[in-house]
Amino acid sequence: MSHDSTHSTSKPYAVQRTDDEWRAALSPAEYQVLRQAGTEPAFRGEYTDTKTQGVYSCRACGAELFRSDTKFESHCGWPSFYSPLAGDTVEYIEDRSFGMKRVEVRCATCGSHLGHVFEGEGYDTPTDQRFCINSISLRLRPDEDTAPPA
Repeated sequence: MSHDSTHSTSKPYAVQRTDDEWRAALSPAEYQVLRQAGTEPAFRGEYTDTKTQGVYSCRACGAELFRSDTKFESHCGWPSFYSPLAGDTVEYIEDRSFGMKRVEVRCATCGSHLGHVFEGEGYDTPTDQRFCINSISLRLRPDEDTAPPA
């Protein structure tokens, strides 16, 4: 499912590639979600139920986006986080596709589509937000992979 909110912003991203370069760097499924704002099927993503501690980065460019300690079970079918790592790691785009108003979340480093953010749903989290993110947009680096050698 892609929609009209494809990558047409004029913002200069730190990581820029041509469409052909993105197609070569990503699998067809990754390209469809990350570069064409598609959505992976609910409850099928690699990280939907993952409890591994670590950092989630953008699968397209490697920018660090979310920590596992902000991930929570929303039972919506996609990984959910209540906050990004820092306010400037993601950007927000108004999305009026499919006859509804939503807020799209993109990687601020490369402009790739990550998912959407919702507010006011009543989850017991420190923020009133649910970042509903496609697993295929992320790559998890477990904490044990980042620990210095003893």
